[in-house]
Amino acid sequence: MRMYDIILKKRNGERLNAAEIAYFINGYVSGDIPDYQVAALLMAIYFKGMDARETADLTMAMVDSGERIDLSAVSGIKVDKHSTGGVGDTTTLIVAPLVAACGVPVAKMSGRGLGHTGGTIDKLETIRGFNVNQPIDDFISIVNEIGVAVVGQTGNLVPADKKLYALRDVTATVDNISLIASSIMSKKIASGADAFVLDVKAGSGAFMRETEKAFELAKEMVAIGTHVGKRTIAIVTDMNQPLGMTIGNALEVKEAIEILSGMNKESALREVSLLIGAYMLLAVQKCQTVEEGIQILVQTLESGKGLEQLKKMIAAQGGDSRVVDNPSLLPQANRMIEVKTQKEGWIFAMDTQDIGSSAMLLGAGRKTKEDIIDLAVGMVMQKRIGDYVKQGESIAKFYINEEKMLDEAIDLFKRAVHIEAQKPINKPLMYGVVDS
Repeated sequence: MRMYDIILKKRNGERLNAAEIAYFINGYVSGDIPDYQVAALLMAIYFKGMDARETADLTMAMVDSGERIDLSAVSGIKVDKHSTGGVGDTTTLIVAPLVAACGVPVAKMSGRGLGHTGGTIDKLETIRGFNVNQPIDDFISIVNEIGVAVVGQTGNLVPADKKLYALRDVTATVDNISLIASSIMSKKIASGADAFVLDVKAGSGAFMRETEKAFELAKEMVAIGTHVGKRTIAIVTDMNQPLGMTIGNALEVKEAIEILSGMNKESALREVSLLIGAYMLLAVQKCQTVEEGIQILVQTLESGKGLEQLKKMIAAQGGDSRVVDNPSLLPQANRMIEVKTQKEGWIFAMDTQDIGSSAMLLGAGRKTKEDIIDLAVGMVMQKRIGDYVKQGESIAKFYINEEKMLDEAIDLFKRAVHIEAQKPINKPLMYGVVDS
């Protein structure tokens, strides 16, 4: 078998078989196949596409390129969730303990963020002492003992994805549905859960800005999960404005604690978290309908069991669980600045990606993998789309430690919030569901 023949076959629009896909993945990871040949194949895939079977074969070849987590020692049906990313998306910190409090084990591996704010792992590290780098045996023991753990991905989990993504990033081949789906699903499958719920974002702050593209990605990922025998459900949700009211690591943890405490009952973050959690319960047959699942979760939340579960998880992973009762123990910024509008009217739209980038300029995110996040800084939104604002009214509070990029961050934020004379049409929080 030769890489040349595989490139030629895909360039001509033919289907690659499982052996050919495994050959190129194994050869690339081992260093036997050079970057330039893999780049050529990626470009051929970009233009000619892959069918459902090829995408599933690519996913499993990537899974088999490294370590696979065996969760068979954890009793019960294990469920995992994934979000394709957005701004103010803190659902994991709400959903994971809440679902676990309903008796469903949640063994979750998460990543760090590159962009507007940190990832789930960065957010958890705002809690003093919280250890995200648990050995696999300890990770499994914690899930068995308390029902939930959230840790960082192991270094040898899907090494093929790390190499392929780096190459896709510099060869303009990132934006391909099959390559995106296989990247996401390979990490999920390798993490060992029995069922997956995928939150696919659509809108100005999402990887997939167009709703149709988000559904296309959702269908592709559900097809992969089904192909490998995993119950997989995808929901497509809105990201045309920040999901939560906070953007920034410690601020987002505080908001998650508030929601689990029973506060912010009308928030979009709470509603989407309950939706994701309900589909997680549905995926493991803990309920018969989504409506029943939401009812179970609301009762669990209002009883305080979800908050108590978060406290247990923090303590089990070495963190200071007092933060749940006293969020002031989280990192605090030195200064708060109000950002005020110069116009009067309805908040008609937001460029959510630019709002996220504004938070990154404050220090809440990374431009490069080497950047160090300031865990305390970020912003608290004061308004959402559809709110009426008067001239001089506060639309956000910026929490800062440095002023180096402050003016640029404020200017970017103001440009991202569009105020018009007419009231906008409300967009739904969820556009639809793709179920296996």
